[in-house]
This record gives sequence, C-alpha cells and structure tokens, in this order.
Amino acid sequence: MTTFVWLLPFFPAAGAAINGLFGIRWFSRGVTAAIACVSMLVSLALAIAGGVNAARAPIAREVFLGEWIPPIPAVTLKGAAAFHASWVLLIDPLAAVMALVVTGIGFLIHLYSTAYMRSEPRGSYARFFCYLNLFCAFMLLLVLGGNFIVMFVGWEGVGLCSYLLIGFWYHKGSAANAGRKAFIVNRIGDWGFLVGIMAAFFAFGTLDFQAVAAQAGRWPIERAQFGGLSIICLLLFVGAAGKSAQIPLYVWLPDAMEGPTPVSALIHAATMVTAGVYIVARNAVLFSHAPLVLAIIAIVGALTALMAASIAIVQTDIKRVLAYSTISQLGLMFLAAGVGAVSAAVFHLVTHAFFKALLFLGSGAVIHAMAGEQDLRRMGGLKRYLPVTFVTMVVGALAIAGIPPLAGFFSKDEILLQTFGRNRALWVLASITSLLTAFYMFRLIAFTFYGTDEPSSPHPPHEAPGTMTVPLMILAIGTIVVGFMGIPRTLGGANAIEHFLAPSIAETRAVAFLKVAGQPDPPGTQEMIAQAREELERDRAAHRAAFPVSEATEGRAWALMLLSTLLGATGMAAAWRFYVNHPEVPRRAAERWSGVHALLLNKYYVDDLYDATIVRGTFGAARELWRVDLRLIDGFVNAWGVTTRVLAWMSHMIDKVGVDGAVNAAGWSAGEGSFLVRRGQTGLVQNYALVIILGLFGFLTVYLLAR
Repeated sequence: MTTFVWLLPFFPAAGAAINGLFGIRWFSRGVTAAIACVSMLVSLALAIAGGVNAARAPIAREVFLGEWIPPIPAVTLKGAAAFHASWVLLIDPLAAVMALVVTGIGFLIHLYSTAYMRSEPRGSYARFFCYLNLFCAFMLLLVLGGNFIVMFVGWEGVGLCSYLLIGFWYHKGSAANAGRKAFIVNRIGDWGFLVGIMAAFFAFGTLDFQAVAAQAGRWPIERAQFGGLSIICLLLFVGAAGKSAQIPLYVWLPDAMEGPTPVSALIHAATMVTAGVYIVARNAVLFSHAPLVLAIIAIVGALTALMAASIAIVQTDIKRVLAYSTISQLGLMFLAAGVGAVSAAVFHLVTHAFFKALLFLGSGAVIHAMAGEQDLRRMGGLKRYLPVTFVTMVVGALAIAGIPPLAGFFSKDEILLQTFGRNRALWVLASITSLLTAFYMFRLIAFTFYGTDEPSSPHPPHEAPGTMTVPLMILAIGTIVVGFMGIPRTLGGANAIEHFLAPSIAETRAVAFLKVAGQPDPPGTQEMIAQAREELERDRAAHRAAFPVSEATEGRAWALMLLSTLLGATGMAAAWRFYVNHPEVPRRAAERWSGVHALLLNKYYVDDLYDATIVRGTFGAARELWRVDLRLIDGFVNAWGVTTRVLAWMSHMIDKVGVDGAVNAAGWSAGEGSFLVRRGQTGLVQNYALVIILGLFGFLTVYLLAR
C-alpha cells in the first residue's frame, strides 16, 4: 500500500479532471455521478488498506515521488543551507486516520449529492462534482503531505475549492459574497501560515515534518519566554485559526451556509475546517515545546466554543445552527490540543466528522422535504413525514450532546477529563459549552420534528430518496460505533485510538524511513518495523509507570463522566420543556431579556464591528486612493501628456519654420545664384576671350593704381 499512497489523491483529481473537461459538455448526470463516486470509492478502499497497514506497523513511511524545487541557496539560523522541496507523501497512523475520514465521509457526501443536486442543469451538475472531487483531492494532499510545502499546496487548494463551492450558486448575490468572504478571511490566516513555514525553515533548515519534529525535540522547552519556537507555533496557529474558524477569523464559516447542503457537510465535517486541528496534531512535538502558545490555543478554543454555542441557541436557520455548532466543536478540539491532549482532539475530530456530517445531511433532507425552506419557525411535526431522517438526526443530536454510549460521549468526556486536570477555569467554560450544545441541538430537533403546527411547505413533505437516506443510516451507525475505539480505562477499555496515534504525536523512538515510489522496500525494513514496535511498547510501558492511574483519578474520571452526561441530559430536558411543552416560555424570555437576545441574535455584533471598521475602512481607503489616483496620479499623467503635446507642437514649428525654412532658403539662394551664373555660360569662345581680356585689364588697372 505504501508504494501506491499517491493514488489516494490521484483518483479524486482524475475524477475532477474528467468531469470538468468532458462532463460539463457531454456527460449525462448518471455518468457524471458514477465517475465522481467511483473515484472516491477507490480512494476509500486505498485508505482502508493504508489504515490496516499503519495498524500493523507503527512506523512512519515517507514516499518519495520526485523532486519539485531544486536546491536554492538560503540562510538559516545555523548558517548557509539549501532550500529545496520534494514531492513526498507521509503515511503514518495520523495520516491514515485523516485519510479514512476524508474518503469515507467524502464518499457518502458524494453519494448523497447525486440525488440532492439532481435538479441542477446537466452542466452545473458536472461542475458541482468536479469541484467536489477536486476538494477531496486537495484535502488528501494536505493530510498526506510529508513536508510543509506539499501540505501548503493542499492547504491553498482546499481554500480555492471552498470559494468555488460556497459560491456555487453564483447568480445569488449572497452566495457570491459568502464565497469571497471565505476566500479573503482565509487568506489572512494563510499569511500567518506561510510566514510560519518560512520561520520554520530558518530555524531548522528543513521543512520535512519528521526532521522538524526530531530537531524540535532537542530544543529547550520555552516555558518562561516567547522564543523562536513559540513564534513559529503562533504563526502556524494563525493559519489554523483561519481554516478552522477560531476567534477572530471565524466569521466566514456561518456565511458558508449559502452553498449547497452537501458542501456544508463536506466543509464542516470531513475536510477544510479540520485542517487547522490537523496542523497542530501533525506538529505536536513542535507545539509541545511552546507551552505559552499552547495556552493561547486553549484559551482561544474555549472562548470560541462558548461564544459560538451561545449564538447557536437563538438562531432560526437550521444550517446556521449547525454552522455555529461546528465552530463550537472545533473550539473544543483546540482546547484539547492546547492542554496537551492532542489524541483527544483528533478523536473528537473523528467522531465529529460522523455526527456532524449526519446532522448536515439530515438538515439537507429536511430542506429537500420543505422545498428549500430553512427557517426552523416554519417547520414542525416533520417526524411523521420523515421517519428515517428523524431517527438518524436524533442519533446525531444525542451524540453531539455527549449522551452515552454514542461517539460524542467518549471523545467529549476525554476532552473534559484532560482539561479538568490542567485548567479548572477552562474546564468550566467547556462544561457550559456542553450544556448549551445539548440545549441548542434539541431545540433544533423540537422545532423541526415536534409541535402541533403543520409545516409551511407548498407540497406535503416526503422522505428523501434512497441515495440520500442510505448515507444517513450509514453515518448514524458510524456515530453509534465509532466512539468505541476510544473507550477509556475507567470503563474497562484501553483507549485504542490514543495508542494508535502515539507514534504520530508522542516523542517516541520509532523513526521514519524513506521509500521511493515504485521501488521495493529498503533492506532491513521488516527488522526496522519490528524494532519500532518493541520501542513503542517500551515507551508506552514507561509512560504508564511514570503516570499510573490512581484510585483518586478513577473516582474523578467517573465523577466527571457522570457530570458531563448530566449536563447533556439537562440541556436536552430544558430544550424539551421550553420548545415542546411550553413554547411560550422562550418568547417571553426573549421579550424580558431583549438586550441579551438581541446580542446573541446579532452574533455579538462582531460582523457589524468588522463591517464598520475593516470592511468600510477598506472601502473608504480604496475610495480615497481612487481619488488620489484620479486627481493626483491621473492629473500628473494628463498634465504631462498636455505638456508633451505642447512641446511636440513647438518642436514641430521650430522644425517647420526654422530648420525647414533655413534649408529651403539655402536651396532658393542656390537656385537663384545658379541662374545668374548660368547666364554667363554661353558656349562662345569669343565671349570667354572678351571676359579674360576685361579681367586682365581690370587687374592691371588695380595693380598700377595701387603703386
């Protein structure tokens, strides 16, 4: 499998190329859908094989595909070096997990889209699947890149595809604006990421992930000062905050709901927004030596999670509720990474991919049944019309609320447990977030599926077709079972995913080896793998010996587990009471606390603040620059043009009157003078003799008189 890892992004890219070049003009919808879905299915099969291979051999493999940027002389912290980049892909447990998430969830979204986008014109249908395939190809390149440069290609690629997909319905002004907003905000984050890459090369002289981790592990931990490693990590986090929608760069994600619902599911669940979390996990060794930056990440994550959850409790658009939910859940992932629980962050990334894709695709089924309606207040009583969608969305809501034994319970409980042991204040914020999460999710369920009012739809609502409901059922099953790979020791499990990810995240002695694509394994590979297994087990045993699980820790884990479950149940019960049993209570509360309600409904006025300062400031500066250009620059250019024309006219007159006049006068004089001379040229010898005699007499006369 290692040799063919490059085929993972190749097949979706090939699907995008075929549909983009030929499908838009000639293919039917069926052919277009088949090409797009089969390309993702093949990549999924390869990702499964890669995951099995990674489980068998916990050693990172770098697959060399070819040279890209030849060596260029550069200056680093250690002196002169050569900057170069190769096409290198990295396959290890972390990359295997991410590839499975991207291809697995991506395939189900492709399958769902075949029916959801059926009403699109044939050309637009092919264009949509071209963009969707290309998105997955770039995301796979991002997670499989063996160095920062290859990752950056995928990083920018998903940014481009997000612009194309969010603004897919470009004839709608709101969709076009949302696409531009996502593109511009992400460019701000990408600036930090790119500068961070440059700083990393300056510090380490390489951009290979394995080499950077090895060198960073030998640097002292910057506990008291903000040194070079901290600057690098902070810049990388700026890029991560842009992609993963953290404060203050989160504002693009709610507007991304203007794209088709499958796009929302793909961006929010399996691809783009998880890239920031993946950056921190991939460089866990580097970030572990910058604890001040980790503290910033944890604080930003906790505040983002709480802020987004509080906004979600008053939103009335079904997709915007889920959008703010995604921002909140990403905040919890960054909180986990910031407190050092990187494996818990990745675990929650995986579980979130399942239940958030389920919830988004379920909302798409609801919107499909409601003929495009997205306002929760115009829904109600849909459970009798959409039984499959209702059951699957309830499963997703229970999971995100942290109700056992669903996936979200295990991953969220692990985050809360790890946070409690490191920072109680951040644990309080995360716990409040968990309470609000359960509340707003079951508020959404109550608005959508309960109530006595008939839904406001131009036709009777109906269940979605099989190509839409089958992915919902598969995702619901995944949401139920995927959490069992992270059962904690408190419940008799071994937290298998933590052990699986250890070679990618922890500082172990398991080293990577380079493999050239198409060539056999280097000599001694099997012995190296066996030795790495032994060393990894010794590392784990030493860790367990150094940090034994005491009875007090067990008791605390049980107490926190029960508390998190109680918080989820409390949020669910409150939503049921307020929006099913007593729907008048929320209306009275909104009137009584109108200021707080307006604050939340207007999203803390952050968008208004950005609009009043950055957006209007940018447009104002642009208008002033336009005036400067019009009056000063253009005025100078126009004045210079007039001056040039005047000087040219004067030069023309000087040339015409002066130069040409002098030349013409000389010619006229020569002509007139030649006329006089010509009269004397008679051709008669006697005339010439007469002139000679007269001249001689004249000369003698003058000579004699002069004496």
